[in-house]
Amino acid sequence: MTGRAVAPPGARAAWLSVGGLALSALVWGVSWWPVRHAQALGVQPLWTTALVYAPGALLVFVLRPGALSQCLRSPGLLVVALAAGCANACFNLGVANGDVVRVVLLFYLMPVWATLLARWLLDERIGAAGWLRLALALAGALIVLWPAGAGLPLPRQGADWLGLVGGMFFALDNVMLRRCARASAPARMLAMFGGGLLCGALLAWLLQGLGAAPALPPWRAAWGLPVLLLGLAVVAGSYGLQYGAARLPAALTAVIMMLEVVFASLSSAWFGAGRLDSRAWIGGGLIGAGVLLGAMAEAAAERRAAARDAGPGARHNVDPAAGAPAARGSHQ
Repeated sequence: MTGRAVAPPGARAAWLSVGGLALSALVWGVSWWPVRHAQALGVQPLWTTALVYAPGALLVFVLRPGALSQCLRSPGLLVVALAAGCANACFNLGVANGDVVRVVLLFYLMPVWATLLARWLLDERIGAAGWLRLALALAGALIVLWPAGAGLPLPRQGADWLGLVGGMFFALDNVMLRRCARASAPARMLAMFGGGLLCGALLAWLLQGLGAAPALPPWRAAWGLPVLLLGLAVVAGSYGLQYGAARLPAALTAVIMMLEVVFASLSSAWFGAGRLDSRAWIGGGLIGAGVLLGAMAEAAAERRAAARDAGPGARHNVDPAAGAPAARGSHQ
């Protein structure tokens, strides 16, 4: 998103932007519940992942059919689809089988991996401030992972690993979206939604063939309606994120999107699916600080770029689509 000029929104557009970002944070913050609910009724989380992203993929394909051919012609967008699908599959498996608070916090290490990948794939300089942000986020992760007794601060269960690996895949997704910034917005959205659909279904089918996961049961309203509603909510949340992030400074966008952690933590603690202890508060605060410092640095870069564009002899271009973040609540 570096170098994207953000047009100052009017009062109505500003409220809509904040509302869109808050909606997306709420959707992904409570998305763990339909996934767990469906699993309790016999639906493997990978099948749920596929079903949740199917409405978005279908909607983009129907409204913008040309997006499919653009995705198939672009190796970068195919990597976006793979990374997005694996990220969402890992996240849903993690929140379905582990402590939701820990999985969400470890998933939010995504900016750490994104910074390192951007250095490798985009040749972006990290700098002293960047290393400080990485240190803060990694220190927060170590606190979250630190065992109550003796031992090393390593993931203690499979769900922890899924949160970490899911964040790595989502970091790759974000970096590749930046490399594919010239692709149309519908093509990028189709890659995101299609990746969740195809990766979820293929992994579920593979595990089913190996006897490690059950087949998709016949449709029942008891689990089908919550999953369908989550799928529609993901579509609304994704477009809310695109709308808000294209019109608000990156620092403010990051502050609002951190509500996802708040929504996930409070809802999971309320329903007994997660635990808010002192390590979660302290570690989550450090991870959040690393995210916010990165967003503030990006906002400063955007202001400098906007000043250059508005300088004598320069043409000021506002292209919200070019810097749009991924269709989930995270950004560099």
